[in-house]
Amino acid sequence: MHVVLLSGSPAARSRTEVLLDHVRQRLEVQQVEVSLLRVRDFPAEDLLHARFDSPAVQQLQAVVASADGLVVGTPVYKASFTGALKVLLDLLPERALAHKVVLPLASGGSPAHLLAVDYALKPVLAALKAQEMLSGVFAVDKQIAYPEGDRPVQIDDELRARLDEALEQLGAALARRPQPIDPNLLNDRLVNARWSI
Repeated sequence: MHVVLLSGSPAARSRTEVLLDHVRQRLEVQQVEVSLLRVRDFPAEDLLHARFDSPAVQQLQAVVASADGLVVGTPVYKASFTGALKVLLDLLPERALAHKVVLPLASGGSPAHLLAVDYALKPVLAALKAQEMLSGVFAVDKQIAYPEGDRPVQIDDELRARLDEALEQLGAALARRPQPIDPNLLNDRLVNARWSI
């Protein structure tokens, strides 16, 4: 299994990436191959000028094409996901998420932005033909604490439980995905089949 984590946060210090790091750790424990792509790592010119022939954009398309699932994380600004993430998603082919399971994650300052996942992010992911869209997780900023010194970032217990439940749903969805049939096996079955008329 291969899952791509896509961060829509333009900031280096980001609660969204704390969520994605938690997801990464849990998936790696389950022996899932994980790739992390951050919107801030792409050349701004490639994004702003929609350079589909850019090596970075072609790499994005190839990594997403190879994935079984995606976890898309974003902060919520002005009641929507980041514009930089929208630009990045616009560089994917029309059916880029076909045959893939997608788990959306978002973080925002207050629960008032909870519906940004359903009304802003999910329609864009659905337009890319996601095979199965999971419920998603919204985290309020105060549920993710940056402590002083060398101590690790703290995730609220309730949020951690919701993340872990979402990851169980992701694992189940990935397990039930139809597997492609080997073309050689299909040809062998057709050649050796008994036909009656």
